[in-house]
Amino acid sequence: MTNKNKRRPRVVIAGRPNVGKSTLFNRLYGRRRAITDPTPGVTRDAIEELCSIAGIPVLLVDTGGVKVEYEDSFDDIVAERSISSLKDADLILFLVELGEMTAEDELLVDELRDKSDRVILVVNKADTPEKDYLASEFYSVGLGDPLPVSAAHGRNMDSLAEIVRDKLELVMDRLASEDADSDEAAEEPSDLILALVGKPNVGKSTLANRLSGNEYSLVSDIAGTTRDTVIGAAEHKGRQLKIVDTAGIRRKSKVSENVEYYSVNRAIRAMFEADVTLLMIDADEGLSDQDKKITAQAVKKGRTVIMALNKWDEKVPDKLKLKKAVDRIRFQFPILDWAPLTPISALKGYGIADLLDVILKADKQQSRRVDTSELNRAVSEWVDLTPPPTKKGRPFKVRYVTQVSIKPVRFVAFVNRKSGFPDSYRRFLVNQIRREFGFSLVPVELEITEGKK
Repeated sequence: MTNKNKRRPRVVIAGRPNVGKSTLFNRLYGRRRAITDPTPGVTRDAIEELCSIAGIPVLLVDTGGVKVEYEDSFDDIVAERSISSLKDADLILFLVELGEMTAEDELLVDELRDKSDRVILVVNKADTPEKDYLASEFYSVGLGDPLPVSAAHGRNMDSLAEIVRDKLELVMDRLASEDADSDEAAEEPSDLILALVGKPNVGKSTLANRLSGNEYSLVSDIAGTTRDTVIGAAEHKGRQLKIVDTAGIRRKSKVSENVEYYSVNRAIRAMFEADVTLLMIDADEGLSDQDKKITAQAVKKGRTVIMALNKWDEKVPDKLKLKKAVDRIRFQFPILDWAPLTPISALKGYGIADLLDVILKADKQQSRRVDTSELNRAVSEWVDLTPPPTKKGRPFKVRYVTQVSIKPVRFVAFVNRKSGFPDSYRRFLVNQIRREFGFSLVPVELEITEGKK
């Protein structure tokens, strides 16, 4: 599995908790992407985004804070993950805060000494020029000239961008030589964006890590481990997938932390922006009311949804048991009667290849355009065989149907009278379009409007 972003310089922001890494990330990225909050330890997973710094396209990475004393098991994992991310960095923005060096700062300094040629020492929270002299004490660190900035206020960001550009010149030369023949390569299809959604602890992060082949997401039995959308990458049958692992979406009554509030909103937004939404369902617990509520939002937007019945830890699923589980979900959630449902084990890897096949097939369907003349020939046959009903002796007529968009798949039917047009006949036309033109795995919308012949 490959990462399509590998040819962009990887710029990693590192530092202790609550020093302003996510604020700096958002400032360089150009909009709010990482969650910022006064609570130390908000960022747990590495957040990656493509952006430009001083005109240079980069992969910008926000890491979790490194602590000396671990308050819980997460702190150890976050620290290990953050330090590990430094190994592949082309450039490291080491963020410290005006004042005395802390034990956490010293720990990172030790990790960075053999990477000093790739380090920019950034001293944060220098809100005014009068505070700049306080940054001079960081010369003793031995990681080059300290640059005083204020990530919150944007102070000295231009100076930081210039230093980044100068540092990346050699990196860009190397990457350019590696990619010299890329212009001659055939154009590749765009990445397929896959959003993983579901309630907490259903196995989203385990699946994201299995698909990407890397531990992008923290995995724990504790619900709520993932707090932000975490992006990984994978490849299946020549198609690149961008995997968005989201925070578990709980009922509003249970969303008490500010951090979790933002996480839930991000998860919903990721679902709306994805090509395919993968709703993960616990095989033991089944479909929850919250699963139905969040997925209904995607359906309203015409988004393609695939259901993965996770924790099905049998290599060959029991057919009767599986049928009962599928029937129960179909009965509980008829709005998704078109959505494919695949049993998987994210932990053991069972069913993953089948799931990826279904994802690619669904994306192919939602990208399909139907020729208008072919569509209307079919509509004419359907209407002849099953005419629209009449109302008060006046028949309804379908004059013309055309496809108006892909992703989502939308059609418009022009009829003689919109008022009172039977919704049952609209559904009949939708089902015929599905069967005739191969939209079995995706939502199909049909708008009824009045139009002349």
